[in-house]
Amino acid sequence: MSLVDKQDKFAGMVSLLVEYMRFKGYQVTYGDAYRDDRVTYGHPRSTHRSRLAVDLNLFKDGVYLADGDDHNHFHDLWDLIGGAERIDKDLNHYSLSHGGLR
Repeated sequence: MSLVDKQDKFAGMVSLLVEYMRFKGYQVTYGDAYRDDRVTYGHPRSTHRSRLAVDLNLFKDGVYLADGDDHNHFHDLWDLIGGAERIDKDLNHYSLSHGGLR
């Protein structure tokens, strides 16, 4: 599958996930999505750099849910629709695997 095909698939998957989060009563904002090569934090080959990862921030009643526990349920859906495996210490991260990275 070409990179643009993966990016297109990923965009559709994220749309479904965000709508499901909203349906469940959460507010959702984007954290990191595309990460430019000039950015110095994170893994140098992160899937954010390939437009295949996004960090989603969850809020309930306007309060940011910082501990990540609420993401576990959404990672179950992400797994079901073909997303990359969750990263335990980065629970707001949703991605597709590419080049051996997630």
